[in-house]
Amino acid sequence: MPPDNPYVGQAGARPEIWSYGHRNPQGMALNPWTGQLWENEHGPRGGDEINLVQRGKNYGWPLATHGINYSGQPIPEAKGGDLASMEPPLYWWPKSPAISGMAFYNADRFPAWRNSVFIGALANQNLIRLTLDGDRVVGQEWLLTDRKQRIRDVRQGPDGYVYVLTDASPGELLRLAPADSGG
Repeated sequence: MPPDNPYVGQAGARPEIWSYGHRNPQGMALNPWTGQLWENEHGPRGGDEINLVQRGKNYGWPLATHGINYSGQPIPEAKGGDLASMEPPLYWWPKSPAISGMAFYNADRFPAWRNSVFIGALANQNLIRLTLDGDRVVGQEWLLTDRKQRIRDVRQGPDGYVYVLTDASPGELLRLAPADSGG
């Protein structure tokens, strides 16, 4: 068992567990400014969320969720919201965009995108840019909505552009720049 495993020394502990209570992780990225691990995951019919993953923490699934069953009924295990012993999400969407890959923007090429995290959306068929103030989401912008393509993954390239991968047939690799950048 790795020595930094949160359950080291506990009988029956599984060595691969770092955190738990995640429903359906889709994207992970290290915040380049803090080194902290961010994770996004699908909620059930609402409640897609972003978590700051920490060692040994419980993120609540299925006891704490902002989503509902696909039938429209409440999730039987859920107590409605966040329970005191569980980590609440950093950010969540009431209506699921069906989030996918994520990447922080940490380049000098486009100053307007500094302090942002980009997240693909499968159901909404767009790219979501969240503006950050530290670990707080202070703004949201939806990009590429006119393309009507599911965004599977997003990355910042070494050239400072943002690259997205669609899963259309055939899929596309797109290089992005802010509309007002001339790029």
